[in-house]
This record gives sequence, C-alpha cells and structure tokens, in this order.
Amino acid sequence: MLFPTTLVGSYPQPDWLIDRQRLLKTFPPRVRARELWRVADPYLQEAQDDATVMAIRAQEDAGLDIITDGEIRRESYSNRFATSLAGIDLDNPGVNYDRAGNPNPVPRIVGPITRSDSVALKDLAFLRQHTQRRVKVTVPGPFTMTNQAQNDYYPDARHAALGYAAVVNEEIKELFAAGADVVQIDEPYMQARVAEAEDYGIAALERALDGVVGETVVHICFGYAALVHERPSAYSFLPQLARCSCRSVSIETAQANLDCAVLAELPGKKILVGVLDLNELTVESPEVVAARIRRAMQFVPAEHIVAAPDCGMKYLPRDVAYGKMCAMVEGARMVRAEAGSS
Repeated sequence: MLFPTTLVGSYPQPDWLIDRQRLLKTFPPRVRARELWRVADPYLQEAQDDATVMAIRAQEDAGLDIITDGEIRRESYSNRFATSLAGIDLDNPGVNYDRAGNPNPVPRIVGPITRSDSVALKDLAFLRQHTQRRVKVTVPGPFTMTNQAQNDYYPDARHAALGYAAVVNEEIKELFAAGADVVQIDEPYMQARVAEAEDYGIAALERALDGVVGETVVHICFGYAALVHERPSAYSFLPQLARCSCRSVSIETAQANLDCAVLAELPGKKILVGVLDLNELTVESPEVVAARIRRAMQFVPAEHIVAAPDCGMKYLPRDVAYGKMCAMVEGARMVRAEAGSS
C-alpha cells in the first residue's frame, strides 16, 4: 500500500497516569523520574497497561497502518532503556548538557555497558497481544545515549558509543526474532552535534545494525516542538545517513517547512515524512497533510514514502493528537487515490 501511516513512537499519556504539567516544565529526563507518575508503585504497571491499550485503540480507530505502544511506560524516549543497562551508576548520576545547553543529571558510565535482559521484549509482546496490525518498536540510539551520559569508564566517546551500540544490536535482533515488523532507532542528537556525529555516529549506528535482518528506521529531528519552538529550515546532518545500512529514515518537514530536495540525497531509502506540525495545537486539514506528502514526492518515489508526525506526540493534548492522526490518515488516502488514478 502506498503512503502507510504510523507514529514516530510516542502518544500522549493520560493525565491520570502522569503529571503532564510537571512533564512540560522539564526537559526529557535522562535518569529515572518516578515523581512524574501519579500512580503508586503497586498499581503502576496495571495503570500503564491500561493506558497502553487506550493508545493502541486510538491509533487503530484513527486508521493508522503501523502501530506502536505509544511509549506509555516511558518517562522519556531514552531513559527507560538507558537506565536498564549494567555499567551505569544510577545512585550517583553524572551531569551532561541537553540540546539547549542546560545541565541535566544523566547516567554515569562506570564499567562495561552490558544488557542482562531485553528492555522492550515484554512491551512488544503486549503490543502484539492487542493489535493485528503491523507493529513498530522504538529504541534510543547509541550516539544519542552517549551524548546523554557522563563517561567515566571508556577512553573516549567513540568507545562509549560502540559499547551502547552492542547492546542496542542485541535488543534489535531479539525484537525482530519476537515478531516486530519495524524497529526504529532514535538519534536526535545527530542533528544537534554534527561534528561528533560525523566522527563516530555513523560507525556506532552501523555497529547497532550489524547482522540485523528486518525493517529498520533511524529517526533524526530537531527536538520536541513543545520544548524547542524554533526550527532551522534545513538539516545539518541528514545526507550522511545515505551511508547507513538502515532501510528507512524518519524526518520532520512540517514545522520546519523543510526543503525536501535534500531527500534526493538518500537514494534507495524509505522516508518517514513528518507531515504533522506538533508545535501547532490546531488540527491540520487532510488537504494540508496531502500537500506535505506531495512535496516529498518530488524527490522520493511514492512507494518509498510513509506518513508520520514530525516527532513523538507525547506532549500534545490527547484530543489534538487524535485529531492530527485522523487528518494524517485522510490526507494519505487522498494522495493514495490520486496516485492510483494516475
């Protein structure tokens, strides 16, 4: 099917589950942030399961083709994975700087990064149990996790990134073996720290993808719209992903009004085209979504385009997120009908 639709990963968590006002006042946590949850520990997993089912149903009702679990159990897109690894001292966190230059407590690397068990395998099983559609699981990328940590063990950032890449590789292989249709690696820091990404980011990605058989996506963005309002009009790091063995690249085009000509520099890649502006709290019309898809079609074959939001929808009001998903599905149908008639 042309122009399938999916989320980048996250869907808004309900107010009864997480303190959304507190969430909006801070940058995404790098260490655990138990204070964000409104539900006490004995009941938290059950509450997260219930909210996950709601997120799955919302995606199905809107008509999405590839379903995620909404990342409902996560405090941020990366910290649940990053804080589950051995070699990290969580009791004595380090300090690192986020994309806006603010100091944050972060995982402190004190030994070899290893993984004793899968982090997302149970989440995938739960997702599979509750939908018959294709499913996608997201994992944080090794370059981004390295830039969200304090390295007190490895000789340099490159070696730390390769350590993270090895455990991401193990996780991805297990997810595909367990039935994931798509696995996405989130690498937003590649756009933020271009020199380092050039130096060792692609090498770390390739280590994470080594020997992987399955549909893989790399997501690269300018940051959550709710937290980073100003967008450049072009990516600083995107054509470099042509050297990556991932099958697909997920980008944002809507809020930044991206010149999609850059997509011609990713030949052979599927492109998850961000067609929903997450800084705008009104719902786009299907016609606006369709126009954003057509803009990418000038440079990417129709069969290589997937429609998605610019980034995760975590910070949106739930009614807005649902309306935007419905507009995206209808906009994709419009362009699909045009392509079929031509």
